[in-house]
Amino acid sequence: MNSSKLTWRGVYPAATTQFTPDLDVDIPATQAVLDALVKDGVDGLIIAGTCGENNSLEAEEKRAVVKAAVEVVDGRVPILVGVSEFTTRRAVTFAQDAEKLGVDGLMLLPAMVYVPTVGELCTHFETVAKATSLPIMLYNNPPAYRVNIGIDALTRLADTPNIVAVKESAPDPRRFTDLINAFGDRYILMAGLDDVAFEGLLLGAHGWISGLTSAFPRESVALVAAINRGDLEEALRIYRWFMPLLHLDADHDLVQSIKLAESIMGRGTEHVRLPRMPLEGQRRADVIRWVEQCAATQPSLTAV
Repeated sequence: MNSSKLTWRGVYPAATTQFTPDLDVDIPATQAVLDALVKDGVDGLIIAGTCGENNSLEAEEKRAVVKAAVEVVDGRVPILVGVSEFTTRRAVTFAQDAEKLGVDGLMLLPAMVYVPTVGELCTHFETVAKATSLPIMLYNNPPAYRVNIGIDALTRLADTPNIVAVKESAPDPRRFTDLINAFGDRYILMAGLDDVAFEGLLLGAHGWISGLTSAFPRESVALVAAINRGDLEEALRIYRWFMPLLHLDADHDLVQSIKLAESIMGRGTEHVRLPRMPLEGQRRADVIRWVEQCAATQPSLTAV
């Protein structure tokens, strides 16, 4: 169910940023992708995350994308924006600008490239949090970013009131139980890796930050709705159908794969910026085959 209130429930696709064939940011196409996702029932949107190619955007392009998202969504669902910068100062500046542009929350990443100590990691997060009044979701993805936001860091950060949630993208679902055992309900947990989303939602995640939802939003919404009403048979049916594509979210070329899936489903283009390049060869053929198979066998859905 759509709502402008940030409830941390349901499905929040990590939306793509669309580019022209010349690889300029395509604002109308980006807005069209976001509008279609909202109309298909998603509960919120993540803008300028990994799938939004945050670190391939120039500073003013990021702000233009945020402004365009706020404009087209028009309060129908909450918007969170990725804060993925190389330095803490840049992260503070972007967080403050995003707040002025009207987003509802931030998805805050460790500073890019540099692998910090626990103290440096916490100071980065605390500094950004103190610079904004927005609620913040930390993004934990050790395989991708070489940094683990461990229990020691989260213990220190528990005193920062607007750090309220954790997007958990570690591939080990035991992490959800460990965090709940350590912190109770101090942090809202969000499932952040598509091919363990079902497990995360059963183990206490409030919602799902999803990559492949950009290609199959109705099925993603139906999956979470089935879990929420206790219909695990229905949820498993959808999850098993979806799994060949969900595995793509754990691969290094997830952005290209998701954009190719979007393109096949008529929801966007596969243009990506260097150093990313569109998929080629057997990998491209495999992804096309998996998407087309899913498209040909889309499950009937219970109304949500």
